Amino acid sequence: MNDLLTIALSKGRIFRETLPLLAQAGIEPVDDPETSRKLILDTSQESVKLVIIRAADVPTYVEYGAADLGVAGKDVLMEHGGSGLYEPLDLGIAKCRLMVAGPETTPRTVRRLRIATKYVNSTRQFYANRQEQVEIIKLYGSMELAPIVGLADRIVDVVDTGNTLKANGLVPLEHIADISSRLVVNKAAMKMKHERITRFIADLKAACNA
Repeated sequence: MNDLLTIALSKGRIFRETLPLLAQAGIEPVDDPETSRKLILDTSQESVKLVIIRAADVPTYVEYGAADLGVAGKDVLMEHGGSGLYEPLDLGIAKCRLMVAGPETTPRTVRRLRIATKYVNSTRQFYANRQEQVEIIKLYGSMELAPIVGLADRIVDVVDTGNTLKANGLVPLEHIADISSRLVVNKAAMKMKHERITRFIADLKAACNA
């Protein structure tokens, strides 16, 4: 069991862009992850399992040892805090930006700016660093709708092409952070399976550089 590795992944863009890197490291799912209902996938290496979970849960599964390693966007890691994780490798995939966005001009108001976002901690830290007090409204999706219907003045969200913002009459206003996907490792697993995990990190790094 000391040789068994469990890797937490989420379906979607990160999963699709991680699979070729894993394949170059000799790890491929036995089941088709797009059609299988399994949440734990066997791979071409008997000692490696893939755990399929929500993107926001990857750091939690890894921190508490339910998975040895995981791949998560830097936006998710910033929001999580990541104190119980090692972050040894930037995979350089699923790149985007965490941005403040909104209408080009925001009407003057006597109240605090209202910011709609699912990135509450990152948003609070960004405005605290600027010594600016704002009201944060937590949403789980369709951020672009908030300024349109008057729920918020601005939003904080990840931006890739910016096409969704443009289609809804919004523009990027301020840059918070560049985002890419990172490999994270459970601290206890790093000690107990050091040789195995170190070898895996080296294989994945070589795949990233290939």
